[in-house]
Amino acid sequence: MRRPRPGAPPRGSGGRALTSVEAGADFQEAGDPESKLWHITLSVSGAETPLKEVRRGLEQLAHDHPFLLTSRYANDHAEIRYWEEARDLHDAAAVALRLWGEHRSTARLPPWEIVGLEVIDRATYHQRVAEGYGPPPAAPVGVHPY
Repeated sequence: MRRPRPGAPPRGSGGRALTSVEAGADFQEAGDPESKLWHITLSVSGAETPLKEVRRGLEQLAHDHPFLLTSRYANDHAEIRYWEEARDLHDAAAVALRLWGEHRSTARLPPWEIVGLEVIDRATYHQRVAEGYGPPPAAPVGVHPY
């Protein structure tokens, strides 16, 4: 087994070294995370794809990502709604923006682009529903055509 000499960059790194960035003033220690639930609505769109393939891909995504509540789809667009647990809106949005791309090959999703993202906290979601102008509760749960 070869061991690198002290101070040498890792093999294959091209001499690049990792550096650290100081945490901001609002950073909380890892032992004290306060995560919240965020309601995510992710909209994707692209070239027409047979409905059967879209449905199969969304069903596989729901299997791979068990917190997926509901998906609506057509042959050129889809909307995915689910709850995400995250420390803040930025973290929830970052995870949501990666969802489609990270599962595209494993779930064999269409090569569509994200065209919309809404991230709201739990209280806002329930307030909107109670006032009748928000997204209706995700029922029935599952994958459904528009």
